[in-house]
Parts: sequence; C-alpha cells; structure tokens
Amino acid sequence: MRPVPGPAPIEVLLVEDNVDDAALTVRALEQAKLRNRVHLAVTGVEALAILRREGRHAGASRPDLILLDLDLPAKDGREVLAEIKADDELRDIPVVVVTGSHAPADVVQAYRQHANAYVTKPIDTKEFLEAVNSIEQFWLQIVRLP
Repeated sequence: MRPVPGPAPIEVLLVEDNVDDAALTVRALEQAKLRNRVHLAVTGVEALAILRREGRHAGASRPDLILLDLDLPAKDGREVLAEIKADDELRDIPVVVVTGSHAPADVVQAYRQHANAYVTKPIDTKEFLEAVNSIEQFWLQIVRLP
C-alpha cells in the first residue's frame, strides 16, 4: 500500500530587505504547524520578477501568500502592492503588509490598494515572533486560500 501524500507545502513569498526581520520571519514560519516553503525577495523589483516568473525566476512557484514590507530598495512596497493588485494573474494572491510604519496614511493607502491586512512590526523580538505566528495561523490555517 502506497503512503498517501500530505498536503502540498504552502508557498510564502517574503519581501523584506531587513536581514534580521527576514531571519525572524523565516524562523517563525519554519516552526509552523503547516509545511511552508518561504522564498525571500529583498527588493521590490526582485519580488515582481519572482511573481511574474521572469529571468532566473522562470521556475518560481506561485505563492499562496505574500508578506510585504513597505520600505524596500529599488521599488518600494507601495509600488509593488499596486502592481500586484493591478495584475489579473496576481491580484488574487493575499498580500499582508508587514511593516514598521505606523503612519495612518500608509495604512489607508495599503487598504486602498487592496492589501488583505496591515500588520505593524513590533520592536521586541518575542512580540515580532508572536505577530508572525498570528499571521501564519490566520492566513495559512484558518482562511481558505484561492
């Protein structure tokens, strides 16, 4: 009798240029109850190349969830979010903005650009890990993704 394969891993695209925040996020997602595959993009340009499967990212998997920082080099997260949500092929991928910005204008703009959630990064490492775990639990365990 052949073993029944488990569910496919959840594909997460983490768009984060801060090395420490990226490492903490990856660590939290690796400890998740579900199997996750986390792909990291450190610029907005790289994130869009991965999503559009361009160049060296031609074989990239379509993510089930995008965790997007706003303050990125090359092309910032606001521009990336706008391009994702304007693209018929990408707009249904849930995008959670995970950023250090507490600016009300950033929150309003993110939701106007159809972000699925806006989470402000806590400064404390323990709180940051708890925030990522909450995102993982809600978006990868509770919500049914397209």
